[in-house]
This record gives sequence, structure tokens and C-alpha cells, in this order.
Amino acid sequence: MFRINMSHLSRDDLRERVAMVRAVEERVRTPVPVLVDLQGPKLRVGTFSGDKAEINVGDTFVLDDDPSPGDAKRVHLPHPEILSALEPEHVVIIDDGKLRLVVEDVVPGKKATTRVVVGGTISNRKGVSLPDTQIPVSAMTPKDRSDLEAAMDVGVDWVALSFVQRPEDIAEVKKVTRGRALVLAKIEKPQALTRLDEIMEISDALMVARGDLGVELPLERVPGIQKRITRGARRLGKPVIVATQMLESMITAPVPTRAEVSDVATAVYEGADAVMLSAESAAGQFPIEAVSTMDRIAQQVEQEELYWTIIASQQAEPEATGSDAIAAAAHRIADTLGINVICAWTSSGATAMRIARERPNSTIIALTPSRDAARRAQLGWGVHPVMTRDAHDVDDMTFRACKFAVRTGLAKVGERVIVVAGVPFGTPGATNMVRIAFIKQEHADAA
Repeated sequence: MFRINMSHLSRDDLRERVAMVRAVEERVRTPVPVLVDLQGPKLRVGTFSGDKAEINVGDTFVLDDDPSPGDAKRVHLPHPEILSALEPEHVVIIDDGKLRLVVEDVVPGKKATTRVVVGGTISNRKGVSLPDTQIPVSAMTPKDRSDLEAAMDVGVDWVALSFVQRPEDIAEVKKVTRGRALVLAKIEKPQALTRLDEIMEISDALMVARGDLGVELPLERVPGIQKRITRGARRLGKPVIVATQMLESMITAPVPTRAEVSDVATAVYEGADAVMLSAESAAGQFPIEAVSTMDRIAQQVEQEELYWTIIASQQAEPEATGSDAIAAAAHRIADTLGINVICAWTSSGATAMRIARERPNSTIIALTPSRDAARRAQLGWGVHPVMTRDAHDVDDMTFRACKFAVRTGLAKVGERVIVVAGVPFGTPGATNMVRIAFIKQEHADAA
């Protein structure tokens, strides 16, 4: 999947980037999803006389509503909503953790008097993070709304929302997307952790945004949070992406550090649906090497016996639905018979995602007539989407499932595949059938 960061892109450039991806998709004949990552609110201090100032540990430093240039005693905070929300003992982090203040006194809406606990140079428009403060602002700014409409116009598949604090933030985006794209919650604020279950429930997917989490929370807490989100998303059957600094050194080096390799492998061992590159591929000197390195790490982990032991130990019980019962049955049959391919006929992609929740040691071929469903399902663990017209009867369903298993190179003549579908065909949410099929020469000839 390609992620497009709207923090660095205009609407016209968005259209151009999406067109590039669609051209690649046509060439490789594989559904390629596009994720648009909305910028979210950017909280920053104002400006300083001389562009910067030195503040020292123990100093008193004031954040206020006065727009005049700041100095070593005070600076403008052009966010009245923050000045209204801050309370004594709240921590204020500036410049990605380089400076840390603790609020001592507040005049709501006017100023906050703080004590400097980590000092240094503070300069113009540095970012502000508030790990203790519930900020009464929408996760979507006017820019985000404009970018979101542009993203809908060009037909992106996923929308990532930054600055999520509450489930209502996701609901707000869904009112705009209206099913035209799925919505992914970036977990990067401590406030989101207090309502994490609700946020996961309403979201279509999750991202562990470790960079921002590591600024607002003690670094040592981030790995545990990563595991909590990864396992919670898997329990719900929703894709989860582990992101930020995975191969950071490859921005300037052709090979990663051993610690970075271990970090990527850990995310794969945890059962994450995806691992993400950002600066490594967007601005780095070795983007192809970074992608191929990440791919090799993931493939190697999945060949390890220990990997499947860990995956099995985290297996969630099926929910009491027909689709989950069928998905669990397909998983058990695949394990019992050593079948490498599960073919899932799906109109929305949901059937493939429920099978992916099971984490079978089999590739899941998602057969769908919907281009949107094919692109969206690509994010799912082990899912290989194929676009094709819907089946018109059981024999057609079985024949074409076997044909595509051969065409994709995932199975060959003499092997068996599992076919999962819903009858009547083309009815979303009607998954109610599982079948074992033998691949014959006629299937290979048709492929």
C-alpha cells in the first residue's frame, strides 16, 4: 500500500501521486491501495525576538495569549483552546521532547505559568505536545476537511486520521467518507489510550504511530502499547500497521542496524498486518533497498517455526457469527490437510478479513468483482486480492477458484484448495459455505 502524507502535499500533487499509483497498478495487474494520511492539528508556539531564547531548568516560563514576540520569560501560544484546557501539574512538551514544562498556575484562556524541568533553546513555531491534556478540538482542521474531500474525489481507498483522542473523531471522518474509503485511526496521543477499545471498535484499521507516542509518553511504555494495540486489533479482525523509524538508518545507509532488523521482525512475530516505511522510502537515499530489506525480514520470520507457535498462542476465539464459524472451519481444514490456499469469494472484502483474523498458514485469495474491495483487502494479513466477475453457481465458483489459484502461482495441479463463499452469491455478509476442491489439468489450461 502507498501512503501519501498530506502534511507535505497540495491537492494538485495528490491527484498526480494517485494517478502514478494507478498507472503502476495497471502495469502490474495487482490491486494497489492508496492511503491518504491527514495532517491533523499542528500545535505550535509563536515567535521570539531574535528568533529564539534560552530557558533554564527551574525558570518560570509563561505561555500566553499576547501575540507580541517572546523572550526568555514568555511566548505567545496561539491556541486559546489549549490555554483553556491546561491545568496545574499538566506537562507541556516542546520541540519533540527537547524542552519540558510543568504547569503551575493557569488563568483560563489567558495564560499558563509553567516551571521549566528540561531546558535549552526554544525557537520560533516549535511544536507543542500535551500528554496530560484533553484538548477540545476536532482531529480535523479546515485543511484536513479540504484534503479529505480531495481524497474522495480522486478515489483513495483508506484515510488515516492523526491526533485521534476519542471515537467521535473517527465518526466525524466517516460522516464525510460515507463508505467511499475506509478509516484508519493513528494511535499517537496518550488520550487515545484511555478510550482505546471504543476507538478500535469504530475504526476500520489501526496504526501504531510510535514516533509521536514516544514523544508524549515515556519511551519504555511504547513497546507494551504496540503489543496491546496489535493484539486488540487482531481480536477484532481489523488490520493493524506498525509504523515509524522501523529502518530509520536506511535514510542515509544502504543497510539497517541489527536492532532495526529485530524491530521489524518483532512486529511481524506479533502478527501485525503491515509494517510501514516513511522517510526511508519518501526522502531517503536507498528507498528500493529499504523496501526489499523489509520484505526479506518479513518473509524470513514467516519461515521460522517459532513464528507459527507465537501466532497460534494469540489465537482469538471466533465470534458467534456464521462468517466467523466458516472462517474458523476453513482454518482448521487447512491445518489438518496441509492446504496452502484458501479462496474466499467476497463482495465487500469482509470474508477475506475474517479469515485473515484466523491467521491460517495459507495464502488467502480474495476473489471479488469490486475493485474497491480488492484494493481495501490488500491491507489484510496474508490476503491476495483478485478481481473477477461474481460466480453464478457452485460449479463456476469452484472452477474459477482453482483456476486463479494456479494463475497466481500459489497452487498447482494435484493440490487441493479450500473455497469459501456465501449463497446466494453477491450478498454481503452471507458467508455460509466451505468446500474442498482438487485442482485438475483443466484448471491449469484455463489459467
